[in-house]
Parts: sequence; C-alpha cells; structure tokens
Amino acid sequence: MAKVDRCEVYWVDLEPKVVRSDAIQSFVCQETIFVEITDSDGAVGLGYSYTIGTGGSSIVALLKDHLLPKLVGMDCDSVDSIWQQLVLHTHATHVGAITSLAMAAIDTALWDLRSRRAEVPLYKMLGGNKSRAPVYTTEGGWLHLSTEELVEDAIRSKALGFMGCKIKVGKPSIAEDMARLSAVRTAVGEDFEIMTDANQSLSLSEALRRADRFAELGIAWLEEPLMADDVSAHVRLSARARVPIAIGESIYSARHFSEYVQRGACSIVQVDVARIGGITPWLKVAHMAELNSCLVCPHFLMEIHTALVCAVKNSRWVEYIPQLDELTSGGVLIANGHAHASEQPGLGIDWDMEKINQLSKLATAQKYKHQGRRI
Repeated sequence: MAKVDRCEVYWVDLEPKVVRSDAIQSFVCQETIFVEITDSDGAVGLGYSYTIGTGGSSIVALLKDHLLPKLVGMDCDSVDSIWQQLVLHTHATHVGAITSLAMAAIDTALWDLRSRRAEVPLYKMLGGNKSRAPVYTTEGGWLHLSTEELVEDAIRSKALGFMGCKIKVGKPSIAEDMARLSAVRTAVGEDFEIMTDANQSLSLSEALRRADRFAELGIAWLEEPLMADDVSAHVRLSARARVPIAIGESIYSARHFSEYVQRGACSIVQVDVARIGGITPWLKVAHMAELNSCLVCPHFLMEIHTALVCAVKNSRWVEYIPQLDELTSGGVLIANGHAHASEQPGLGIDWDMEKINQLSKLATAQKYKHQGRRI
C-alpha cells in the first residue's frame, strides 16, 4: 500500500492570451497553483487549481499550513476518504472558494497519481463513456468586442471546425445584446450553436425578458443569468424561460448543485473541477445530474475537463479557452470539432516541469518582494 511521502507546491501566474471581459469582471491573471505528490514507491502525481487574479496566496497558505501536512502518510488509493478527511479538517472554512480550490489541487494530483500507477487513461478510470466530445469556443465572444469582431471570430471558428461559440451578454439594453447575437446568427447559420453568458449580471425580470428574445435565435443556453446563490429566482426563471438555463461556474458545493437540480432551477450544470474541490466531487455532481436528466457542460479548464466529459454519459460540450500552452509540451487534441481524451495514463497533460519551477520562483518573488517574506 503506497502512502503519501512528500508534497510540493508551485505557483505560476499566467496572463490571458486575449483580453477577457464580461458583464461584471475581467480575467486579469490566472494564478495557477500546482500540488505535486510523491508516494512511498516514488510515483508522482501532479494536480492543479486556479484563480482569475486574486486569492492565490491564500490557497498556497492553506495548502502549506494545513492540508498538505495532514495528507502525508495517507493511503494514496483512498481518494474519497482523503477528500472527506481533509474537508473535516477544514470544516470551519468549508464550504468556501479558497478551501475548494485548495482541495482541488490535492484531489486532481491524487487522481493523476492513481491513474499513472494503474497505467490507465483518466477518462477510462473514471468511467470511459466515450473518447471525444464536441468543442465550442469562448475566446472570441467577450463583452468588450464590437459586433463586427464577434462576427469575424464566429465565422473563423466555424471554418476551423468548432461546433459553437459563446457570446457574452449583459449590455445595458436588450437591443444591444440582440443586435450582437442576431449578427452572429446571420453570419454562421442555424447549424452552428450559439451559447450566451450573462455572468450573474441580470435581475430576474430582465433575465425573463432577455431569455424570451434570445429564444428567437435558437440560443443553446443562457448561462449564469442571476446571482449564483439565488436558487429560488433560478427556479422561477427556469419554469418560464424558453431557453435552457445553465449554472455552476460559481458554485463550490456539491450540495448546492443538488438543490439546483432537484428544484428544477437549471437544465445544464457547468461544474468546474477546481471550484467544486476536485475530480471526486465533480463526479458526484455529474452522476447526480444524470439521474435528474441534466446535461453536464463544464466551465473552463479544457485540459482536464476533456477527460472528465469523456468519462460520463450526460456530458455534452468542452469549452475551448486555451491557457496552459506555456506550461505544456502538447495541448488537447482537437479534430473535426471534437476534443479527444488523452490515451496516456494520468491527467493526460504533458507538463513542462522545468518551466513550471522557473515561473513559480518568479511569481513567488514578485508577490512578496514588498513584504519581506517568501513561501
């Protein structure tokens, strides 16, 4: 029985490849926190988590001060048991974003380690429902872009083989959102999916109005229309909206997802493996959604979500937002509009550890140069 022998933490800051803005925020920096776990047999697993600009140092502190010391000596194969024990160890800060993001770095590392030891691709270890899934792109749909830029990117994306694109909504008026969406629909035709994302910017009344108008264009879904913790308002919206309601990017608890699904507050769950706390709770949400006839279309992190989407039956889409290319020697294989799960054991990500170590030292020095301290 292999046990956790030692753990290392790396912290890398990655600038977005394009300017990313929505109705409430901008994605200024991906603080990527890695956990490397070595077991008593010398096998290694690497997992990761992220923020979009704030909180990285808090995640690192929680890992180094509380979670990783507890992890050492545990049975590497008892992944669910480890997850439960660490949650209990941090019960005063769970459920919470920082704790979930820290837990995810550990949990994904453990699954990477387990998959590597078994010499089985992750998507097969987790269920192996399929080997590929369709891809839509978000990289050209940001709110600050002009209508002309949206149209150009949608046409280019369709030509490249993508099967859909996401357009950010939440302009001051319905007319502005509709003009942008209508122009894209006219340009790409009916056989190309258009997703919309309001990033929690709308009131219930405004979401009802816009959902009705968006339905005229055959929109695939309306994502995060309301504040993520307002389940009751989502129930009322889902009961009346003529487009599917998607939620989950900003949910950090499997039980919160359960409440959404059981109350009919959504029809698509976008569970994020980092924000939910790792692969272990991600799978529980996905299977719960399947039993309630809901689709799983996860948020961001395509490098790991491709395997998870391919593992389960009720998944539909992988979201294309490339962000880790600088840290890997090979990205996700995308062909004929589909992301293909890696057949390599582990997460299937070819990390450049020399680059990660180099950038981690740089990020740490820059973060603390004015505070006289280092991790």
